[in-house]
Amino acid sequence: MRTLTRLLPLLTLTTVIAGCSFQESICAGGEYPVKAIGNATGRACVADGEEPPSGYVRYPDGQVPEHLGDEWDTYWSSRIIHEDGTITEAS
Repeated sequence: MRTLTRLLPLLTLTTVIAGCSFQESICAGGEYPVKAIGNATGRACVADGEEPPSGYVRYPDGQVPEHLGDEWDTYWSSRIIHEDGTITEAS
């Protein structure tokens, strides 16, 4: 029982560290995310070296979401990029 009591904090710490180190990527390797024009939640992934398809734009430099739930993923999920380039908060 003492061994289990001593190991429990270590097992808990290991689980927390392992859980925190895994973050689901927005796109697969060799791809980058693009934002749908006129849509708060629309996005797609495009192969590196290719231009975004019609109806999509690149995220602004320094504001590209990399992992689900990261700062920029959260930010852009409530913003709309309009065709003229303006950005508004989704209602």
